[in-house]
Amino acid sequence: MTTMDSDLRRPRILRPTGRIFTGRVVRFMDGYTREMRVAQPILVAVVTAAGVVQLLTLLVRTVLKAAGGAGARRKWKDLKKGPEFLVTPVRLRDTDGQLYEVELHGHLAQSAVHPGDHVQLTLRDQGDPDLPPRIERIVNITTTQWLTPRPPTVWSHLGPPLLLQAALGVLVVVSLLVLVIVV
Repeated sequence: MTTMDSDLRRPRILRPTGRIFTGRVVRFMDGYTREMRVAQPILVAVVTAAGVVQLLTLLVRTVLKAAGGAGARRKWKDLKKGPEFLVTPVRLRDTDGQLYEVELHGHLAQSAVHPGDHVQLTLRDQGDPDLPPRIERIVNITTTQWLTPRPPTVWSHLGPPLLLQAALGVLVVVSLLVLVIVV
């Protein structure tokens, strides 16, 4: 075998199997976006409950003959699509020199972790055998920092206005049910 042939071999990249992994950061790979799935029952419940409040608001505006529309609403298709979040593959090396890959979801301050830093990661399996585990928490032993990446959630995607409307809608429906049962 020539030296040129040995240069072409790629190191074998493993995936950690335990919940805790300790090693050194080798490299942050180029990030890409991944879409989060939104469960349809959750979306139906939130949009239906919010619709009750929108209907009441429309009724009040009609009665008071208030001018103005209901505002810009996101379409069902946009809500169902789910949020996109940044996925950054991270390469690490353990004390035995083995190369591992995990995923960092969401954003992390650039100054938080650098290649060469000694880190302890808390990992979570993603449920898909094709995907490496994702990082839940990072303890940067080099700088003694505790870090938690924050990817978007279904609730942050739906947004406070829609969730507030849904909560008010649930209160209205429950109040009406109590009124009907009592009377």
